[in-house]
Amino acid sequence: MKVLKFYADWCQPCKMVSVIMEGAKDKLTIPVEEINIDENNAIAKKYGIRGVPTLVMVDDEGVEVKRQVGMVTEGTLLKFFEV
Repeated sequence: MKVLKFYADWCQPCKMVSVIMEGAKDKLTIPVEEINIDENNAIAKKYGIRGVPTLVMVDDEGVEVKRQVGMVTEGTLLKFFEV
């Protein structure tokens, strides 16, 4: 299980989510892989990413388990990371 964090360098909400994730990193028990949509368009297309920031939790085979689109609070982020 891991979380794919889709973002773009030009995206202000993405930067805000990064700050929230950094502040909560000791509470996040699932690894996070950051994917820049401008540099990895094929992966973004594979998961149907239409906006950023988007968090996609995937199982060990890469199958989507759940998704969170847009800005999140720390509470929402922690709830998303619950399995």
